[in-house]
Amino acid sequence: MGPFVMIAGIVAMIVIHEGGHFLAAKAFGMKATRAFFGFGPTLWSTTRGETEYGVKAIPLGGFVSIIGMNPFEEIPEEDEHRTYRAAPFWKKTVVVLAGVFSHFVVALFLLWFVGTVWGIVVLDADGIPERTTTIAAVSPVVPGTSEPSPAAVSGIEPGDIIVATNGEPIATWDEFSLFAEEHAGDSVAVTVDRDGQPLDLRATFATIDRPIVVDNEFVLGPDGDPVTEEVGFYGVTPEAARDEVGPIRMLPLAASQFGEIAVMSMRGLGQLVIGFPELVLSLFGGDDEILETIRPISPIGLVQLAGPLESTLVLLALVNIFVGVLNFVPFYPLDGGHFAVAAYEKITGRKPKVEKMLPFAAAIFIFIVSLGLIGVYLDIFKPIQ
Repeated sequence: MGPFVMIAGIVAMIVIHEGGHFLAAKAFGMKATRAFFGFGPTLWSTTRGETEYGVKAIPLGGFVSIIGMNPFEEIPEEDEHRTYRAAPFWKKTVVVLAGVFSHFVVALFLLWFVGTVWGIVVLDADGIPERTTTIAAVSPVVPGTSEPSPAAVSGIEPGDIIVATNGEPIATWDEFSLFAEEHAGDSVAVTVDRDGQPLDLRATFATIDRPIVVDNEFVLGPDGDPVTEEVGFYGVTPEAARDEVGPIRMLPLAASQFGEIAVMSMRGLGQLVIGFPELVLSLFGGDDEILETIRPISPIGLVQLAGPLESTLVLLALVNIFVGVLNFVPFYPLDGGHFAVAAYEKITGRKPKVEKMLPFAAAIFIFIVSLGLIGVYLDIFKPIQ
């Protein structure tokens, strides 16, 4: 279900963004000649009134053509009063930022909805989610192999609650995790509660090598590589403990989550800009470790990452916030660039020299397109595991 929700969410994000521009322009009497989903060759279009609506072949965005936004566009004299450039500053601001704030509104709603329906994850004193013995996901294979995981072989399912191992009660996830580590290669009986009924599942725990960590740092050997230890592996992921909150209490919590994600998005965007040369070099035999800190993700990767409905909706909120932050950057051809120009005109009473802005606009355009193409390449040939 997650991939379908992600696809629908991405399409809706684009439509809502462009719809914000379009509706604001129409409300102020500006003339919008085209409203399209996608780029490239036209697959379908229809004209209603003075606007052509349609779908293009490359579904990676959309656009609304409002007369007068292009400073080089020649406008018939009778339509000049309906242009974007003839509108007062406040109307320009609403039109260009409607798309940006649509992302923020959608993200806030998604965070509020998820928190209201599923609750808030409980964190311990170190800020780490507290884990329960309820199973959230089952790994299909043993890491680094094509061998089915013991959990998959035993038949455990998401929603099952681990209550005992070898007949001994299990009260916490840490207890089960320690038991699994100590029983590598052993045949074990895992008792679960499934829909209120006890069920005994048998499994032979796999053996994997795990890096040894002390004080949150890897222990390194003489060769500089992490020292590993053999531990048992079952193959399940636990659900986090949650605090149920109502819709009213969730409002400030969603706003707080939004603020934290927005700050992380700004930092991430800055890292993408600074690390862009290394990112490009990594595609031609450079250091792949850069991908562990920064990497663009295309819609293909987002669909691959989509999982349970809750996590997919949170991921959509993250995407909306990042796209909103990106579009708020005050450079052409981004929405923030149009706002910056309108603000400059309002403050100085002069029009900026567009010719001087073109190199910056071209650089921004090339940067964004490059990130998109790199994201598609990585998601196809080096997908996130």
